[in-house]
Amino acid sequence: MYKLLIRPLLFCFDPEKVHYFTFSLIRIISKIPGFSGIFRALYEVNDSRLETEVFGLKFKNPVGLAAGFDKNAVLYKELSNFGFGFIEIGTLTPKAQDGNPKKRLFRLKEDSAIINRMGFNNGGVEEAVLQLKKNNGVLIGGNIGKNKVTPNEEATSDYEICFEALFDYVDYFVVNVSSPNTPNLRALQDKEPLTELLQTLQNNNLAKPKQKPILLKIAPDLTDEQLLDIIDIVNETKIAGVIATNTTLSREGLQSENKIETGGLSGKPLEKRSTEVIRFLAEKSNKSFPIIGVGGIHSAEDALEKLAAGASLVQLYTGFIYEGPALVKAINKAILRNK
Repeated sequence: MYKLLIRPLLFCFDPEKVHYFTFSLIRIISKIPGFSGIFRALYEVNDSRLETEVFGLKFKNPVGLAAGFDKNAVLYKELSNFGFGFIEIGTLTPKAQDGNPKKRLFRLKEDSAIINRMGFNNGGVEEAVLQLKKNNGVLIGGNIGKNKVTPNEEATSDYEICFEALFDYVDYFVVNVSSPNTPNLRALQDKEPLTELLQTLQNNNLAKPKQKPILLKIAPDLTDEQLLDIIDIVNETKIAGVIATNTTLSREGLQSENKIETGGLSGKPLEKRSTEVIRFLAEKSNKSFPIIGVGGIHSAEDALEKLAAGASLVQLYTGFIYEGPALVKAINKAILRNK
């Protein structure tokens, strides 16, 4: 029903406006007695064989919602009813910011893709904390970044602020230095500044009575040499793992008119490169750290390929928009068939 009726209707309108309209609709429907249970009955797959323990956390299933969908942690409970094993909120910054000027979100229907140049639009980390205080059982990842006006030389302080504010309210952290939509942010992926940033956060983490896993989200556009640097940095700083990958700047092979838009490309065109990065990291590191695979998952087969390449968990974003919540169920059922 989603692909035949709901998606064609939603795709008639501006994608950013549709995003907020859909949020409001899900929230309203979920408040009607019985509807949350209906969503769970339709989309959840409850089977102990799906339980996955990664970096010390137990996930009820290995399919999560990637950051960027619920930036401000306002709908994580309702979204969890669609069968996700975990929800990643953010990217959050210390101070609220509007992000880049609109229009900044574009569908590429012919390519089953999206281009965004949102620019870390969010209400600030403290606003998200107020929402997360209401959490009752949803496994949450906190994706953190820096404000646009913060120079790279002071970026570590922004990440520390978000880390401290969220520490008691998320289950793991994701350090986002790979979005292409904040000026110069990707420069923080260079070996020296990235090592310094991650080591600072890890030192803060180790000072806590109980540590939280810290993961690094990387771009798909890194060279093999840069990926080898990532492996060295993860092993040196002893962070928990990597999320591969964020959006790409590549426009290779695209058919849609909107391919000329600037920003990060997500969706089906990213599937192959994301899997290549996962496989490279897993093989070259001898699987010394867990990887969350994300990028271009539009079918159960896409998810299984990422798991076979070395991912321990997977996340959806654009595939969830194009394929609907039935994709979550399809992936979990496919995993069970392959057990």
